[in-house]
Amino acid sequence: MKSSLNSLLCGAVLTVSIGSYIVQADEFNHRYSQGDKVNFYVHKVGPYANPQEGYSYYSLPFCAPDNEHHPSVQNPASNEGLFNKLRSNSIGEYLGGHALRHSGHSVQYAPKAPYTESCTTPKELTQKEADKFIKAAKDQWIYQMYLDDLPIWGMVGEMYSKDGDEKNLPTPHVYTQRTLVVQYNKDRIIEVDLVSDPSSLVEIKPGIKLNFQTKFVWEPTTKEFHSRFDKYLDKPFFKHHIHWFSIFNSFMMVLFLSGLVALILVRTLRKDYARYALSSGDVEGGAGSVGGVEEYDENGELLVDENGKPIESEPLIKGSGGGGLAHEDSGWKQVHGDVFRAPAYLPIFSAIIGTGWQLIVLTLGVILFAIAGPVHGEIHEDRGEMQHAVIYCYCLSSIVAGYISGSHFKLYSGTKSLGRNGGAKGSDSKWQAAMFLTVTLFPTMVVGILSILNVIALTYGTVNYIPFIVIFKIFLLWIFISVPLCIVGTLVGRHAKVNSGGKPGNVGAACLTTSEFPCRVNAIARPIPDDVPWYGKPMNLIPFAGLLSFGSIFIELYYVLTSLWNYKIYHVYGFLLGVYGILSIVVSMTTIIVVYFCLNAENYLWHWTALITGASTAGYVFLYGIYYFMMKTAMTGFLQTMFYFGYMSLISLTLGTLCGTIGHFSASRFVKTIFQNVKLD
Repeated sequence: MKSSLNSLLCGAVLTVSIGSYIVQADEFNHRYSQGDKVNFYVHKVGPYANPQEGYSYYSLPFCAPDNEHHPSVQNPASNEGLFNKLRSNSIGEYLGGHALRHSGHSVQYAPKAPYTESCTTPKELTQKEADKFIKAAKDQWIYQMYLDDLPIWGMVGEMYSKDGDEKNLPTPHVYTQRTLVVQYNKDRIIEVDLVSDPSSLVEIKPGIKLNFQTKFVWEPTTKEFHSRFDKYLDKPFFKHHIHWFSIFNSFMMVLFLSGLVALILVRTLRKDYARYALSSGDVEGGAGSVGGVEEYDENGELLVDENGKPIESEPLIKGSGGGGLAHEDSGWKQVHGDVFRAPAYLPIFSAIIGTGWQLIVLTLGVILFAIAGPVHGEIHEDRGEMQHAVIYCYCLSSIVAGYISGSHFKLYSGTKSLGRNGGAKGSDSKWQAAMFLTVTLFPTMVVGILSILNVIALTYGTVNYIPFIVIFKIFLLWIFISVPLCIVGTLVGRHAKVNSGGKPGNVGAACLTTSEFPCRVNAIARPIPDDVPWYGKPMNLIPFAGLLSFGSIFIELYYVLTSLWNYKIYHVYGFLLGVYGILSIVVSMTTIIVVYFCLNAENYLWHWTALITGASTAGYVFLYGIYYFMMKTAMTGFLQTMFYFGYMSLISLTLGTLCGTIGHFSASRFVKTIFQNVKLD
């Protein structure tokens, strides 16, 4: 019995191994033998200027050759042929707008001689069919195909004048002959080029038949397999000296800004500390006792006379009447009892911060995954791999969102204003709302935008729509992976060791405190002064902060947008990682400056100020997107315009959440640091 069981197991393993080898002996591992069938897929056809306006290849009245892939050879009514059948595409491919169908061509690997496949439209073109070709020629439509996962582009037709006579108005013509030159190295396809024959241009008129010919030419080459995508990367464009200069320029901006922040804040804070130390330096003694107070210069240095003795100012007098201080407490120290008060709308604020940290981790993870391409395979070589990386990183990083949101809500829920019963209002009763918002906030935003675009794509009949089955699969990933991880993270963050409540015998119903904060929080909020200088008002500073942050990334933004909308493959992820780091530093520095000026104006509502300051970068990104659309593209039509601004809105909202979270984190560390180093009564 035991030997029989072992035999069955060995047989099963051998069957699976042989089956896997057979399945992967073609386009999956890109290895072929002479005479093997090579699947030739068509993707889409559409205007060159509108990348998202893609229609099925055979929506134009092309024809396919009669061969074993076409059902008309054996049984015209059968559905057994591969012609125009949808390839099994992954979730990432559908999200990337790829819906490949079999071309109907019979392609053999490395034949001994070139061969041609031809077909003729089964009947004369009707007016409707002719109009489709005429529109394609006028709007410069292109088609896209794939051979062994290598993309191929070609023009459908052109507006052409007979005999090159400029006096004759150009008329729509269609290319009817094309040549595919396939270069191979032993058992691998290395390069594919498509050439349309200008002499094959045929003027489109109703009532004519078109004969289409595709010639396949196979040529050996010594190029290596790993270099097969080099021709698509456009390295002279992405690694141009301007790109390097932009990185250097952004780095110098970081050094300058960091130095400026250090110079201003360190010198200013030293002066503030010296002033606050002076104002709290009361002289001990009974009523009427008199003593001098040492004086400091503007840098906080002790002033001495010519004999080296400290210079003393007018004495501070403390008497039975309460006594007076020589210097009145003012500036950012004055709000020490309110600076750690919970921000307004704490549940949604916690959800935004949690989502922001999730996006920070997601972005870093995807960039590092792309940089590690030489280890696991370049992401541009596998359609949909980038989309898969984003989905998986998002699901796994949901625990980060839950933890940050839960711990942030727990931390500040004990610092709300006290009620009449002496307890914190809503201290911990809304954590479920914070968790729910963390789970749903970002997905709702993404689903809302993509749903609108999906409806538009379905209405126009393009190939860029997302099928229901793909939406259902993504929903399952979200509901069974992302949501549970977010809930677990929230519960862990909520039960983190945050000591809410006052110190025994010192707080009572007057103040609230947590061990995370260096200052107690007063029970009653102090009023915020209205009569402050212009630089003390957040709305006057935030636009400048966002502009500086945008200035550090706008060159890289140009390359990213060019990759998205102009048929280029972005592959310089090392540059992107560097810009990501530079952006984080610039956002941190600018947010700290804005928060300091606001606190100095005795405005303790710094939480939303810090978040909006960092997020303001996204406003400039969207404005640049408008400029790019108008000046750098030739996009037309409602569909393409909606897709462009829909994706730009999604990019801007995501970047705003990410940068806002970075700004809030830096401001939070700064605020805690300065109040830890000041002496409080």
